[in-house]
Parts: sequence; structure tokens; C-alpha cells
Amino acid sequence: MFAYNTRGNITNIFEFRKGDTIRRLLPYIVLVCAYTALVDFVMIGLLGLHEEPPFKGMITLHTLLGAVISLLLVFRTNTAYDRWWEGRKLWGSLVNNSRNLAVKMNAMLPADDAKNRSFFKKIIPLFAHALHRHLAAETTRLELDEYPHPEMPDFDHTKHVPNQVAAVMATKLNLLYKEGVLTGEQSIILNSEFQSFLDVCGACERIKNTPIPYSYSTFIKKFIFLYIVTLPFGLVFTLTYLSIPIVGIVFYVLASLELIAEEIEDPFGTDHNDLPLEKIAANIKKNVEHIL
Repeated sequence: MFAYNTRGNITNIFEFRKGDTIRRLLPYIVLVCAYTALVDFVMIGLLGLHEEPPFKGMITLHTLLGAVISLLLVFRTNTAYDRWWEGRKLWGSLVNNSRNLAVKMNAMLPADDAKNRSFFKKIIPLFAHALHRHLAAETTRLELDEYPHPEMPDFDHTKHVPNQVAAVMATKLNLLYKEGVLTGEQSIILNSEFQSFLDVCGACERIKNTPIPYSYSTFIKKFIFLYIVTLPFGLVFTLTYLSIPIVGIVFYVLASLELIAEEIEDPFGTDHNDLPLEKIAANIKKNVEHIL
């Protein structure tokens, strides 16, 4: 995710970055402008219809359709942003829960218990790294750092790795209870923090695996296409050849909103505006190491 100055730095207007939609839409903008120029040439240059336009109601029709498509795009972008923000809140909860679990383990484990402290120092941030890889749908090859850790189990990366990490953590907590390192009351206290890990995982999977309904997304794209294809016929008689850049700008605005919505509706990917999960996981690791 790109971090920027939110205090209205006007120089941002003149910056073009990897995530800018104009980079992806530029070939289509040129194509739309060429199509509009062709319509203008046929209507005005060949048919000479600029004096007596046969489509007098086209401008009114496009005005009404423009209002409808604006409402659809507002709903589309708001829905996509809600998914993005919910994902950020879930990972914020994971940060807090990881810190809380680390703080409680630090208080409950004996000060000289280096083995168990080292285990939780590694297993707690490992869940965040595993969840990040799981949501990014990449081949998971988790390493705590550049040094080997034989005390940690090998995970089957063909299966659900966050579940495996949580299972190892639950087994360890149960073992500490049986060995008398933790009391029953302490185990109950730790259970809520531990349970929240998989709750966050399940909620993130719900966002990841439930995209915007296909019919709705496709309808908006078709609506934009039909609107842009017919727009030159409504503008050619009032703007003549000036309609060429106007139609290109209108297409850029509408298509950009749809592209932005597509990008942020899945906040766990690797796009420019997706959540910085790797950075959040690294911060969890750093915080837990400081605590334990």
C-alpha cells in the first residue's frame, strides 16, 4: 500500500504512480477517442447532420442515464471500500490480540523459562505471517528468520497453514496446563485471546472468498460500455469535434471508478492499494519479541 501525505499536497495531482488507473486505461482511452472521432466525421463530415440533428432527445437520455450510472458507481465503490476497511479492522484486531497474548504469556510464564518464552515469541507472529500468505494465495514457505529453528514443527503447506499454526499453539497451551506451568484460571484467560486468532482468519476468508456478485459487476461494465458507445451521438451536434476529448474524459472517470472498486474489494492481494499485510505481520513480530 502506498503511504502519502493526507493533508492535501497539491503536488500529488502531477504524480503518476504504478497504481494510477490512467496507465491501464490509456490504450482504451485512445480507442474511445478514435471511435468518437469516427462518429463525428461520419455525422458531420459525410452526412452533414450538424444543422438538423436527428437525435434531439439523445442529450436528455444521456443526462438521465448519467445520473443512474453515477448512483450505481457510488454504491459499487462504497461496497468495495467497506470490504477494504473491514479487512483493515480485522488485521488491527489481530495486532491487538497478538500483543495481548504476548503480554499475558510474559506475565504467566516463569522469568527463567527461556524455552517456552522462545516458543511463543516465534509462534505468535508466525500466525500473522501464515495468514498473510494464505490470503495472498501464494505457495506458503514460512520461515521465522534466517536461522533454523528445530524446535518448531514442519507445516504441510498444501493444507490450511493458519489452522496448523493455531493447532500447535493450542497443543502447547494444553501441555503447559498439564505440566502445571499454567493454572486452570490462566488457561481460561488465555482462551479468549487464542480463539480470536481463528475468528480473524475466518472473517478474512469470508471477504476473500465472497466477491461482489458476478451479475452485478458485469452489469455495471456493460452499462458503462453502452453509455460510452452511444455518448458521441448525443454530444456531436452540440460540441462537434470537441466531443472527442470530452468522451475520453468521461470514459476515464467512469472506468477508473470501476477499476478502483475491483482493486480494493479484495484487500488481501498485492495490488498497489491493497492492505500492507506483510508490514503488519512484521510489526506483530517486532512487538511480540519486545514483550517476551
